[in-house]
Amino acid sequence: MYLRSLFLCLILFSIKSNSQILETKKNFRAADSLLKEPSFSVHKDNYFLTGVPINTDITRNNADVKYQVSFKLRLNSKPLWGGFFPYLMYTQKAFWDIYASSKPFSEINFNPGVAIVRPFYLKGGRLTYGTISLEHESNGRDSIFSRTWNMLAFSLKSQISPRWIVGLRGWIPLVDKEDNPYLTQYVGYGEASATYQIQPGRWSADILFRKGSGLIRYGSLQTQVNWRPYKSENYYLTLQWFVGYTESLIDYQEHKSMIRLGFTIKPENMGIF
Repeated sequence: MYLRSLFLCLILFSIKSNSQILETKKNFRAADSLLKEPSFSVHKDNYFLTGVPINTDITRNNADVKYQVSFKLRLNSKPLWGGFFPYLMYTQKAFWDIYASSKPFSEINFNPGVAIVRPFYLKGGRLTYGTISLEHESNGRDSIFSRTWNMLAFSLKSQISPRWIVGLRGWIPLVDKEDNPYLTQYVGYGEASATYQIQPGRWSADILFRKGSGLIRYGSLQTQVNWRPYKSENYYLTLQWFVGYTESLIDYQEHKSMIRLGFTIKPENMGIF
């Protein structure tokens, strides 16, 4: 009886140990998806696009250039407690009235932040990134032209199939009610994204939906189609359509519908959010 109990305990211990080993190997594989990137890498899409409005008459003053520069820095190649990797992030988005007579920049938005990222696999071996971030966004101006807010954000992004990547992101907005009393209504509390590989390595489509805090008002939708002319190069020809609010902070209460064409450099993998 004693030997039988001992034998049963050994079997259970072996099963548990093997499952822990398999789980550890899965965690290592998930972490490899981050570590195979350089420590300094593309964060969000980097692009240079030019376009016109499609909901009003086109003039030299409402056609523009929109460009974005975005990068991230992994601070450590070894995970912190809980398997999280620490990052610094920075994104800058600018609107340039290049067709106007004096060619001024109408708006520049600055978005620095810190984040911790936990790579793991969902059931079925679907690579997923869980991210917690603290971010600031502002337009660097003062007085009545100041637009600024902070957020504590939580996100999940997962490659659910070889062609589909989906993401969900929610945040707690921290807004100065005196300077920007209505900003929260427009930036909302979250967004959903999806990327579909139409022809892997060549054609892809992206969609980003942000819901404002109102029941049916506010929010925005951005869709784009990307074509990669050379598989060996990481740049794309992009056609982008934006409709809704908060494309820029200075005009966050203004409804816009803009179509733009240009070039994009994308993250090497699916991006952390």
